[in-house]
Amino acid sequence: MLSRRRPWFHRSPEREARSKATDAMAMFLNRCPARRLRRAGWLGPSRARLSLLLAIALIADGCAASGPQPGMIEYKPYKERAETQAQGGLSVTVALPTAAEAADIYGADLAEKQIQPVWIEVRNDAAVPYWFLTSGLDPNYFAASEAAHAFDATTADGADRALDERFDSLQFRNPIMPGATVSGFVLTNLDEGVKVVDVDLIARGDARSFTFVAVDPSFRATSLRVDFDKLYAADELIHADDEDELRTLLEQLPCCVTNFDGTENADPLNLVLIGDRADFLAALVRRQWHPTEIIWSGSLWRTVSAFIQGSRYRYSPISSLYLYGRSQDIAAQKARGSIHERNHARFWLSPIRFRGKEVYVGQISRDIGVKFTLKSPTISTHVIDPDVDESRRYLVEDLLYSQALNRLGHVKGVGASSKAEPRLNLMGDPWYTDGLRAVMFFEPRPYSLSQLEVLDWERVPSIRHKLQKVSVIEQEERR
Repeated sequence: MLSRRRPWFHRSPEREARSKATDAMAMFLNRCPARRLRRAGWLGPSRARLSLLLAIALIADGCAASGPQPGMIEYKPYKERAETQAQGGLSVTVALPTAAEAADIYGADLAEKQIQPVWIEVRNDAAVPYWFLTSGLDPNYFAASEAAHAFDATTADGADRALDERFDSLQFRNPIMPGATVSGFVLTNLDEGVKVVDVDLIARGDARSFTFVAVDPSFRATSLRVDFDKLYAADELIHADDEDELRTLLEQLPCCVTNFDGTENADPLNLVLIGDRADFLAALVRRQWHPTEIIWSGSLWRTVSAFIQGSRYRYSPISSLYLYGRSQDIAAQKARGSIHERNHARFWLSPIRFRGKEVYVGQISRDIGVKFTLKSPTISTHVIDPDVDESRRYLVEDLLYSQALNRLGHVKGVGASSKAEPRLNLMGDPWYTDGLRAVMFFEPRPYSLSQLEVLDWERVPSIRHKLQKVSVIEQEERR
């Protein structure tokens, strides 16, 4: 009832992956002639050549999306993409310029210095003045003079006064007096793809908080291919208002994601996220989860470079797995120091609506290394940690600190498997589980740990014990 089959004319993922591997190899060699590669030590020894081939293979399989890729959504200039929220006589508008737009505004390549401007406008229709707390947006923000100094190199004393004046004139300035509108930029640390913009405004005897999820449309995120409003027709939606009904629907979901054709089960569907998409995306970003890019020449090049240099790439593509006849709608990851190791999660918007809110179904696993395998068309893939419950538990605990998670439960549906008799994913990696999926309910922040409501569904002792311990500690601190 909840599945859709792929049209017969879609290209196979195997053909797509081979094509991407060939294109990636050609692109890499065109950009780095053999003379440069030898000087860098990347050509010569057979081990180096093997590493390069493995890097290309990894991204093509990747951790790469297979199947046809829709075109990216076109975007307008940054002020036309602005979003506005209002409360208590205050109106706040936020916009996120792309790297190219920022370079035009400032006359300098801010992205090269890992600086990202955020445009903020505040209208104050209240009776008292307000101040914007810049550190609430980014505790490590750049002062205008500090950022300008990074580009000063044109005068004898090392100060480009015209550039200094430009940076100074563009910054946001407090206070926001009654009846006034103040706008300007805050120079923050660069986040590609998605940025959570927290605007905290204070006045004598009052404080107001606004949270925005700003998207950079020049970043080729997995989610920008998806028109969420058109995924389901009205008659395909399944509405639930009762928690028991919701629990039943969640337990009836498929156990696992599948391959392209839906003929083989892969990793377990062990996550459910309920709430506004902006709320749970903000929670992920606050906890340093990053969106993943689709496969294109830029992401291929960055992945190959990260592989060879042994560095991390926070936005590297991940492989496509399938549910509801399509690959993941949203993908996020938290990278370690190397591209070989990361936590990564995939999410699909389901047709279920609980009390009017969207229900997303997801899968999380932890990459712990790389291996060669004939099961992959590119003979290599990441290896996952077989203890998938640990990855599920990690995400739950991580998001508890986002201050957006207010209810938590667990339901059956995956089916238990033991360490002695594990199940296998598509690449032959074993995994075992208690068979539960975590159900997380999100609201606009903030919620403290002691405010979390744990639903009396399936019991996960480790979670309950930790939450009881935290509650006792918070109560003792209040005394």
